[in-house]
Amino acid sequence: MSQNTLDYIDEHLDRFIEELKEFLRIPSISAQPEHTPDTRRAAEYVAAEASRIGLENAAVMETDGYPVVYADWLHAEGKPTVLIYGHYDVQPAEPLELWTSPAFQPEIRGEDIYARGSIDDKGQVHLHLKAIEAMLQTQGTLPVNVKLIIEGEEEVGSPNLVPFVVANRQLLRCDAVMISDTTMYDYDMPSITYGLRGLAYLELHVTGSDRDLHSGMFGGAIANPINAIAALIAKMKDENGRITLPGFYDDVIDVTPDERAELARLPYDPQTYPNMLGITTTTGEAGYTDLERLWARPTLDVCGIWGGYQGDGAKTVLPAKAGAKISMRLVANQSPLKVADQLREFVQANLPEGVRAEVIDLHGGPPALTPTDSAPVKAALVALEKAFGVKPFLIRSGGSIPIVADFERELEAPVVMMGFGLPDQNAHAPDEKMNLKNYHRGIKSAAHFLEEFAQA
Repeated sequence: MSQNTLDYIDEHLDRFIEELKEFLRIPSISAQPEHTPDTRRAAEYVAAEASRIGLENAAVMETDGYPVVYADWLHAEGKPTVLIYGHYDVQPAEPLELWTSPAFQPEIRGEDIYARGSIDDKGQVHLHLKAIEAMLQTQGTLPVNVKLIIEGEEEVGSPNLVPFVVANRQLLRCDAVMISDTTMYDYDMPSITYGLRGLAYLELHVTGSDRDLHSGMFGGAIANPINAIAALIAKMKDENGRITLPGFYDDVIDVTPDERAELARLPYDPQTYPNMLGITTTTGEAGYTDLERLWARPTLDVCGIWGGYQGDGAKTVLPAKAGAKISMRLVANQSPLKVADQLREFVQANLPEGVRAEVIDLHGGPPALTPTDSAPVKAALVALEKAFGVKPFLIRSGGSIPIVADFERELEAPVVMMGFGLPDQNAHAPDEKMNLKNYHRGIKSAAHFLEEFAQA
């Protein structure tokens, strides 16, 4: 890496942070229609910034939802092409009262910048732009060909991204996909994520009578949908934390002995999560460690439940309806559609008498397990070690980025996930933050990666 490039990054870091603040001030909340103009404004910001730093063909490309931003630089003849993916949309900021400073007024406190989208994913998109700027400004060229694709619907399940990729396969053709939307294991412990859980998210509706009923006059003879849904949910796991849907584990690829050894190498303290989260202990599927449960085993969780009277005081009523939102995190080789069907079959087979049930698909995505010996992963490992000065780890993540499997399938290119988030980053929560030391090292890592991948 040219020392001039590294010096440029150091010398311009304060400006980079001020520009990041400008990006973070845009409330690009894709889930809230009232922020549609803001979300489109974020797309325009990315396109303008890509053009300003020297990328070419920068365009805001329409989809049936929010647009995709594309840009490229294709003058490295005979060298591989990297497609850099990220997203400019963010999660809603509510509950607003729990933010120390306003969600869209970036504030630096200590080593962190606080704002919605700071780590997920605007800060991580921005550091790639700054790495490209630094290389073009100091070297006048890039060591590889670069394409940029930044979407605006990741936080609502990316409904229009796969159709866009399919329709633009030739435009997006590449030798590797770089994604920075993941975390490191801990401070000063750079990490490459090679496994992501998938997701099947469904809504369960249970209906009894055609109206709410007096609990004294009807209780005991008429089915209560809340009781019914509670009974259904209770049956979905056994006493060992195993999910009881028939066939649920048939396609699961279990953790290999080598992976277990690599995970055991991580400095994990069993009190980490109790201390961090204010809980007494961790729990989960018997026979697996906390990290294995979090990263490499499937889950079934109720993320919301409702029914009946919720106000102050007593109201003696049997509700006509009850509902629950159910999230199932999946691991390779599970299919979200197959698992959703398994839940439907389970509900109908175990439905208490006197009620009806409906299971509605909300959204989902496949899991991903990428090879750790691919050229882009090897290049990223070298890049991280150069930027951080320590040997990086190979880890999995419990979260989901559905487009990873889609990129691998549609573009036939390996994916590398080089993220700079941290366990306490508060993504999707109040006081979301990005560590500015990692932002700085992330820019250098991104630049090193382009140079290392050029030698692949």
